[in-house]
Amino acid sequence: MMNSKTPYSEAFVWVWLPGAIEPVVAGKLTVDGEHLMFNYGKSYLARKNAIPLYAPELPLQSGLIPLLPGLSMPACIRDGSPDAWGRRVIINRKLGTKGAKADPAQLDELTYLLESGSDRIGALDFQRSATEYVPRGTATASLQQLVQAADLIEKGMPLSPELDQALQHGTSLGGARPKAQVDDGDRKYIAKFSSTTDLYSVVKAEFVAMRLAALCGLNVASVSLTSSLHKDVLLIERFDRVHSKAGWQRNLMVSALTMLALDEMMARYAGYEDLAELIRHRFADASATLRELFSRLVFNILCGNTDDHARNHAAFWDGQTLRLTPAYDICPQNRTGHEASQAMLIAGEDRMSRISSCLNAAGHFLLSREEAIAIAEHQLTCIIGQWDAVCDEAGLNKIDRAFLWGRQFLNPYAFEDLDGDAAGLKVMADTARSS
Repeated sequence: MMNSKTPYSEAFVWVWLPGAIEPVVAGKLTVDGEHLMFNYGKSYLARKNAIPLYAPELPLQSGLIPLLPGLSMPACIRDGSPDAWGRRVIINRKLGTKGAKADPAQLDELTYLLESGSDRIGALDFQRSATEYVPRGTATASLQQLVQAADLIEKGMPLSPELDQALQHGTSLGGARPKAQVDDGDRKYIAKFSSTTDLYSVVKAEFVAMRLAALCGLNVASVSLTSSLHKDVLLIERFDRVHSKAGWQRNLMVSALTMLALDEMMARYAGYEDLAELIRHRFADASATLRELFSRLVFNILCGNTDDHARNHAAFWDGQTLRLTPAYDICPQNRTGHEASQAMLIAGEDRMSRISSCLNAAGHFLLSREEAIAIAEHQLTCIIGQWDAVCDEAGLNKIDRAFLWGRQFLNPYAFEDLDGDAAGLKVMADTARSS
């Protein structure tokens, strides 16, 4: 929903084309009542190497491009906008609103696009000029300064101009947790910080889950742990950037929410079944991609990550084909009750966090029941066998290990309704928990 008090009426969309180290202007966003409309520029349409920003939604054509049903702005553009944490930082800067009372609706989407940092996820950026590209949020800071700035934002306190500029670098990132961007020579990282509201070491729990996912054979982003000001910091290497001798290249990306033509208000309808169907028709190497997606679903349930919403799945877009990105944001979620459900539907109306739900959905991923059981068994074997080593690597204390094991990781509910040829999975999990 657009805000009638927006200080901006338009923004120009710049894009890094495949292999390019400099952006070109692709088109313009304009406010049209409650909507943001996009049209390509004539100069972009005239380029021989022009590609659609996302073909099903913004095909290469002149004039204003109609929005897909139910959307207030192009979804592939919204993918480049900040989420909860980035919006909180921008509100703190623009309105002086205390962090705990920040209301994202106080500012409109165009403001968030134009006030957030330019090194955002994917290969788009947003400028007030169609002819001059001026990146925002290029100031660098130490991890110590970034942790200090994140603490001040959480407390709703003002930042110094230097810290404000440094933290702006990460305002375009998604997610709700405190985070910033860190540049280190030929690598770029997203740094996630522990929060004052954490009941356990969430940062270390995500590290453990991501490392175990990699050991299970999933394609995941590389992670490492460090600390600053006695706080844990998770460093996730960015996979949407490619360093070359000439400079940094950027990879276009779209979220599963965009691929499914949904927005935040409709996200509850997003499902693995629909995403699997889309993969079968539009992805390169569909069979391998479906197996990878199914394996991620199984792992999410085994590690207690119920926050697998459609913005936490994404694909690279090169103008013609889609390829699944490495997995990210695999973070065990706190839970107290017996039952749990995934953020995305698994098949039909079933979103319950059970391996049986995965097995029932295996056909949608072009997998037999036997193949699906084998995937779950392999992951169980890996998690059980590598648990102590990865927890040691994370420096996870006994209290946090006990908190995670059997509650997030291998929660008994995940193994309910398993019988027949799948009964052995429950036996494996029960044995591991008891020992």
